[in-house]
Amino acid sequence: MVSVCFYFQVHQPNRLREYSIFDIGNNSDYFDEKKNEEIMKKVAGKCYLPTNNLMLSLIEKYKGKFRINYSISGTAIEQFEKYAPEVLESFKKLNKTGCVEFLNETYHHSLAFIYSKEEFRKQVKMHRKKIKELFGQEPDVFRNTELILNNELAREAEKMGFRSILGEGADHILKGRSPNFVYKPKTSQKIKLLLKNYKLSDDIAFRFSNKGWKEYPLTAEKYAQWISSINGNGNVVNLFMDYETFGEHQWEDTGIFKFMRKLPEEILKHPDNEFVNISEIIKKYEPVGELDIHSFVSWADIERDLSAWMGNKLQESSLNELYRIEKYIKATKDKKLIEEWRKMTTSDHFYYMCTKWFNDGDVHKYFNPYDSPYNGFITFTNILNDMVLRIKEIIPEIKNQDNEKNMLNINDNPSEKLKNIEI
Repeated sequence: MVSVCFYFQVHQPNRLREYSIFDIGNNSDYFDEKKNEEIMKKVAGKCYLPTNNLMLSLIEKYKGKFRINYSISGTAIEQFEKYAPEVLESFKKLNKTGCVEFLNETYHHSLAFIYSKEEFRKQVKMHRKKIKELFGQEPDVFRNTELILNNELAREAEKMGFRSILGEGADHILKGRSPNFVYKPKTSQKIKLLLKNYKLSDDIAFRFSNKGWKEYPLTAEKYAQWISSINGNGNVVNLFMDYETFGEHQWEDTGIFKFMRKLPEEILKHPDNEFVNISEIIKKYEPVGELDIHSFVSWADIERDLSAWMGNKLQESSLNELYRIEKYIKATKDKKLIEEWRKMTTSDHFYYMCTKWFNDGDVHKYFNPYDSPYNGFITFTNILNDMVLRIKEIIPEIKNQDNEKNMLNINDNPSEKLKNIEI
């Protein structure tokens, strides 16, 4: 039997407005709400609403045999509430079918685990609370930002009560084994690890409309045959992808909606195939082995590592400085400042600073609202400068503490700072 697990990531960041050095100390309005609203409404019309309607129709057509899983970041939920409440209502309608499972992640889609375990736990709890309020579900499956995972993170998730965690089925951690089984991360006791089948997932998410791909055009019949061929050589097929695959990354005129509408019928033609929620996988299958994920793995780029967010000095500097002021931000007890700082932890801000192949017009450039990674760095650093000034206004004694080594000393022009950073 092959259990097909569709998991979709739903995320939108809070984009920063153009923030110059002249704004520091004069304007603490950091976020481009006009752009956020514009993008949310565009993606809602192209992806979220039509895809949710499609998923609902499939659940109804197959009388519960079609099942799906979502992780919706807190930043996306907040933008649904502000700019597209009809999208949130459509997710609630899906939830009422009993065929949809919502996962837990960091509320602000952050890299907090790497820099601050305390902040990581806080954001996970914030997200869990939000999912319970909206959908009545208490997730026991954890999906970290961008599928970033290692042994230590899996162990931490287990200690927080999660029964399962998702990861990337990267070749270098599988070492010849199949991603189509349940595993256990090394150092963990009970938590079960589900790995993305990146080949089959990316066939839909990235290659579907590529006319140069040898399998183009991808039909539901062909794809279902690939799924069915796993019978006897695997228990689960984990198809993990961004929800924006439908209608946004793969436009409607590529045939992506027609493909998805036909796919359940073709997969269910095989009597041993089924669609499942992740909690059903946890109950049904035991781990077939242990995987040692010593170094962090993610689902980004061909390296499947952290280099998309931490691969150059711009990113390292920004992340280090962001988390260096964490204790001061929280010491202010200023709810607005703390919330704004948390929005700055979203991984997208550092993705925009990635310099890998930027000049080649790759995916990093496609998703980048800045003309260059350097502009992203300058905007981010200018905002941190302003946050430091706000901290000092709230906690005046910090101003004259010359021995305060942990306080950010970033009152320099970031454009000048760039000259001293080697990429």
